[in-house]
Amino acid sequence: MQTVSTDGTTLHYAVDGEGPPVVFVTEAGLGGWSWGWQHRAVAGPYRSVVWDLRGTGRSERPPGPYAMETLVADLEAILAAVDARAAHVVGAGLGGAIALRAARASTRIETVTVVGTPADETAFDGSALVVDRDETSQGDGVASDGDAFRRSTEALLSADFRAAQPAVVDGIVDWRRDGDADAAATRDQLAAFEEFDATDWGYEVTTPTAVVHGTDDAVVPVESAERLADALPNGAFVPIDGAAHLPQIERSRAVNDHLRGFLNEHTDE
Repeated sequence: MQTVSTDGTTLHYAVDGEGPPVVFVTEAGLGGWSWGWQHRAVAGPYRSVVWDLRGTGRSERPPGPYAMETLVADLEAILAAVDARAAHVVGAGLGGAIALRAARASTRIETVTVVGTPADETAFDGSALVVDRDETSQGDGVASDGDAFRRSTEALLSADFRAAQPAVVDGIVDWRRDGDADAAATRDQLAAFEEFDATDWGYEVTTPTAVVHGTDDAVVPVESAERLADALPNGAFVPIDGAAHLPQIERSRAVNDHLRGFLNEHTDE
């Protein structure tokens, strides 16, 4: 992994492939693993960039809570580090909010794709993302962060996916234990949602934006995503039927098809 420092904080990122850059921004608390399916799908014709938010994975964790402006500046630092003059930015949840705020003023952003991102802070229930690693299992008093991560993961994925792909769910629990932020850092990141309301300033974001959303998302109601798309002059709502908050995982093929088509449409030959 490579690093860049901004505001005294070192951020870690990974780059794969050649061509126009596609920069992925994670959901609050989640590590770069959460973009693994899309990272592989675009690397090659595009230069895929995945980074850890401050407080997550290998990136440093300065004292929080974090302001939205701070996380937007972190994204700008990543874009500068990879010499992205016209980047496609893909963000999930909080990462999508960061991308939208950056697109208001940045000259480096060519397109935005948001996944599971609300129109405003009132439509986001981030409690399922906060995992207490010190939580103990009932009955035996033995620390079991795997149990806490499993409950959190099950709240982010649909029942159909969990039943059909139990091995994938097991893998996600392991990846989260290794690469996700702890509860305090996740709360520090979620604080950036304070006063977030894209319906108030969305008209300023003229960047082409795909609003991808699982129709069974319990973290962000699908109606909020529809309002977000309506608030953006060049916003398009892309529903992923039956998916919960992480459609990029449970319906990765559908999301990848939409993403590659959107990127190709807005990439100069």
